[in-house]
Amino acid sequence: MAFSWQKSAGVSTPYFLLLVSLPLASAAFLYLEHLTHVEFLNHAAAIPLEILVGVLLVERFLAHTEKKKRARQLMFIKSWIFRAEMRNVFLMNFDALQKPNITINSIKEASLHELKTMRDSLSELTYRSDEQLEGVLEAYVKAYSSFRYLLEWALQHDFESIFSDMVLLLHFIQDVKVYKMCYPDESFIKEAKRDEELMEKVNIVLRDGLTKFLDYVIEIRQKEPGIYEALMRDYQHSSNILKHMQTSSSEKRLLVDPDTDLSHG
Repeated sequence: MAFSWQKSAGVSTPYFLLLVSLPLASAAFLYLEHLTHVEFLNHAAAIPLEILVGVLLVERFLAHTEKKKRARQLMFIKSWIFRAEMRNVFLMNFDALQKPNITINSIKEASLHELKTMRDSLSELTYRSDEQLEGVLEAYVKAYSSFRYLLEWALQHDFESIFSDMVLLLHFIQDVKVYKMCYPDESFIKEAKRDEELMEKVNIVLRDGLTKFLDYVIEIRQKEPGIYEALMRDYQHSSNILKHMQTSSSEKRLLVDPDTDLSHG
């Protein structure tokens, strides 16, 4: 975050001088009052301090206002990103999830309290199959540009926590990309299961993704019900399409697999 600090330091030099000069002015008036015993100087000494308090209050108010503005801007940016490239990341993650049993439909129908309970239940995840889990990681790779955009936005607007999260996530996605480039026909998940530390990274990425999504759903459910309804309609529609595609794909595999015994079906 050195870039942000240097930028801020250059802009705030006059402000810093003001903070230093006002107390010095008060001290000078008090010293003169001590030498001359002129009572007016005692009153004059309070003026710079009153100005200083006013400046600090205004600065705090402006900082609070700016923080709220950036937080609201981030909420709308997430709305766009979550409904674009990242949509498949969350759809496939919830679809592959076996335990806890959380689906897009259950999220849409849940109360605010139930949504918070869902978010708190994500400490341990179990997935239906390695194949589906591999699909989730492939969705993360395809959404690389969206995560990169969030990283750049967080750097520009000094959201350190988001910046740190995106750095770790992009490093992980790069690891997956490099592995798939070297071993295009191999499963990254099967490789990760041979390495406890690598598998822990996988679990952290998957768990954090689901948690961040539910955090966002809870936020817009409380602050922007219209955005919440539109998001959930999009996700529910896309989830139904995804399930239809998976069903069609399974039926095609049954038809072309010569080892499938359909005599008892």
